[in-house]
Amino acid sequence: MAKIGFIGMGNMGTAILKGALREFPKEDMVFCARTLETKRRIYEKTGVEYTDSNAECANKCKYLILAVKPQFYEEVLKGIRYMLTPEHVILSLAPGRTIDELKMNLGADKRIVRVMPNTPSMIGEGMTGISCRKEEFSDLELNVMEKLFGACGKAEYVEERLMDAGSAVSGCGPAFICQIVEALSDGGVACGLPRKKALLYAAQMVQGTAKLLLETGEHPAALKDAVCSPGGSTIAGVRALERAGVRGAVMDAVIAA
Repeated sequence: MAKIGFIGMGNMGTAILKGALREFPKEDMVFCARTLETKRRIYEKTGVEYTDSNAECANKCKYLILAVKPQFYEEVLKGIRYMLTPEHVILSLAPGRTIDELKMNLGADKRIVRVMPNTPSMIGEGMTGISCRKEEFSDLELNVMEKLFGACGKAEYVEERLMDAGSAVSGCGPAFICQIVEALSDGGVACGLPRKKALLYAAQMVQGTAKLLLETGEHPAALKDAVCSPGGSTIAGVRALERAGVRGAVMDAVIAA
């Protein structure tokens, strides 16, 4: 019997499947996607078997990852509801869907986990928040979940009340950062850099700065101050950002998300 099942093979489902293959053999997995074309494409790339239906996928696994687009969520739940047992570990990637809501939909005896991944999981550099009622799960089950999402980058447990906030920062954040990277590269082009070189400088700078923050544990303000020489070009740029209200705009973006 397959150990880990996936319903939905969009960006996130595919990212997590590829991450799982770093830690689990392909024989321990099974998936289902909306179209036969997608099923064949994923099978050719990964060697992971697929099923004809979502219900069959649910029946063949213990850990079931629901990586379904919001517009198809209710349809998928309806199709698998009667295949799920209290033995299943149901991992939902749906933003805003609480554990209580899912239990009301699938049954109070069902064991639900909310998962908050992000698109860098596609290259093993994701940040995933995991929320569940730990008393409902064995140590082995918790370890499997940690291993699964740890294979996609960093993973940690978070209180469910903080899931939406965490999702706004790490789940939506890649889109915000891409806007900033695009703007930085546009600025470079305006100053004469070729487009490809400007984008490389901006993207590599973001990657390196993030790694510096994580590895040193320094406060972002301290690393900013280290770059700002008195009367220099960096502090002139920082002043321009402050006058434009960039920090407030980024905070507003998180709150809006």
